Amino acid sequence: MSTVNPQPLWQPTAERIAEARITRFQAWAAEHHGAPADGGYAALHRWSVEELETFWKAVTEWFDVRFTTPYERVLGDPSMPGAQWFPGATLNYAEHALRAAGSRADQPALLHVDETHDPRPVTWADLRRQVGSLAAELRALGVRPGDRVSGYLPNIPEAVVALLATAAVGGVWTSCAPDFGARSVLDRFQQVEPVVLFTVDGYRYGGKEHDRRGIVAELRRELPTLRAVVHIPLLGTEAPDGALEWSALTAADTAPVFEQVPFDHPLWVLYSSGTTGLPKAIVQSQGGILVEHLKQLGLHCDLGPEDRFFWYTSTGWMMWNFLVSGLLTGTTVVLYDGSPGHPDTGAQWRIAERTGATLYGTSAAYVMACRKAGVHPSRDHDLSAVKCVATTGSPLPPDGFRWLHDEVRHDLWIASVSGGTDVCSCFAGAVPTLPVHVGELQAPCLGTDLQSWGPSGKPLTDEVGELVVTNPMPSMPIHFWNDPDGSRYHDSYFDTYPGVWRHGDWITLTSRGSVVIHGRSDSTLNRQGVRMGSADIYEAVERLPEIKESLVVGIEQPDGGYWMPLFVHLAPGATLDDDLTDRIRKTIRTQLSPRHVPDEIIEVPGIPHTLTGKRIEVPVKRLLQGTPLEKAVNPGSIDNLDLLAHYQELARTRP
Repeated sequence: MSTVNPQPLWQPTAERIAEARITRFQAWAAEHHGAPADGGYAALHRWSVEELETFWKAVTEWFDVRFTTPYERVLGDPSMPGAQWFPGATLNYAEHALRAAGSRADQPALLHVDETHDPRPVTWADLRRQVGSLAAELRALGVRPGDRVSGYLPNIPEAVVALLATAAVGGVWTSCAPDFGARSVLDRFQQVEPVVLFTVDGYRYGGKEHDRRGIVAELRRELPTLRAVVHIPLLGTEAPDGALEWSALTAADTAPVFEQVPFDHPLWVLYSSGTTGLPKAIVQSQGGILVEHLKQLGLHCDLGPEDRFFWYTSTGWMMWNFLVSGLLTGTTVVLYDGSPGHPDTGAQWRIAERTGATLYGTSAAYVMACRKAGVHPSRDHDLSAVKCVATTGSPLPPDGFRWLHDEVRHDLWIASVSGGTDVCSCFAGAVPTLPVHVGELQAPCLGTDLQSWGPSGKPLTDEVGELVVTNPMPSMPIHFWNDPDGSRYHDSYFDTYPGVWRHGDWITLTSRGSVVIHGRSDSTLNRQGVRMGSADIYEAVERLPEIKESLVVGIEQPDGGYWMPLFVHLAPGATLDDDLTDRIRKTIRTQLSPRHVPDEIIEVPGIPHTLTGKRIEVPVKRLLQGTPLEKAVNPGSIDNLDLLAHYQELARTRP
């Protein structure tokens, strides 16, 4: 992609820049902490990484973080992995998440939406009351700081209450969505040995009810550490024998008691979408998540009490945890439990309209699906409240930027963001005071020394390199569960460049400060020594209306050759004939280069994904290299295991 200076697609007005919280923060930090008053975001970012401790001190003061015991210094040990943030400090994440109850008791903290698309509010006062009641009941059940509490729950208010009550008592929260099968859930929960399990009897998706009582019974049998199971009757069934009723645990009018825990006390366990072996159980801290999310949501996303924050997600994805943290800024959080496309592809836009969402987040894949389906959001819905549409999960292609600009609003702030479960945050993305260029993320985030490195470890500008972070971030994992010597943690991020976080993405940092994501570096395409990102190929190919989705891998051959097949899942009614094959090749050659053109184009019945919706390039590559299915992939991490049989058969029959 060219990094010459094109005209921006969107430019914030002078008024919008002046009103942005990040502008006010910069002026305040200049007065109180020596931040640059001039130079805009670029100067502020440079200061935030060069004066890292001063920057994070300023963040805690600006957002009035309540330390019940003071910290000794901001960064006790800066080395990665193992950086020590705010040693000596104690606090509680849930206490900060519920602070707005003091001033906005009768305003909605949560808006819950199901497939009827009718929002139902939970006020700040009621949220605080339910958290207080449940926290007291958890303590009565013997839950102590450090104990794990798990949820097999959809994106409903009960899940938020359970997370906050767990954090209030100093427990460690972990969740899976109820569309996960028993094996997938057990691969996660058995690692952390929970003492309490919150469950639903089922969920509604795509206009149908899905009964999960059988899976819940299996989870109870296979989790011997459980002391209690809590039943939430989403489908209206009776509690199974021995289970506690949600309504009974949340009925009391009890003020929450917040356990004051060390800054690095575990808050939750997230799971990577690793496709081989057990999922990585990533542990992040109460304090680290608190300050990172205040920065990300309050400054980068520009959220405050007048906003409504909607992101389409499930409890099995880090974006759900990120969404809940909207409460830290006093924002009303929108929880949607249902299919992203029910009853039609435009469903999410209808929810954004009905909830008055000011920041609406979704996946790049959904945006492109709307474009292909001919959805017209602004024609069919009142989206006047929406200030920003944000996307993540994969890079938003240039056509996605243009479609949002044309079909939602010309003065729309489009924020393509990139981060990871590993930090439960963004490395680069939204900046309300910067222009938006087609196909690019606006800038690296504050406090994040994001760089693009070549193989020798030298920074690159306007060239593709490895995404690295050269300074610690507070939300980096404090450890992985069941990784006593830290070797798995170290090998996941620090084995390539010692002391520097390598994330596994190809990126370009442009000379004007924006960021382009090219796809995963662990599934690199490398032809004649030139590295290519798979995301660039997907962007070109999936513009064709006949292509529903695609997958490309590069395979080193025993004879030293290189085979690069492109697998295509066709739209209904399309045929992979000579004409379509030629158009695919011509599109790639014209928009990218002859080197990007695949050796073979192969029709497949579908593209396999992880449970969080990412295409699985590496396991397919392993299968095509002859690795047995059981060694190439963790079956519990795949959305449709049957699809992999097709690739396995291709490996067996290919000459």
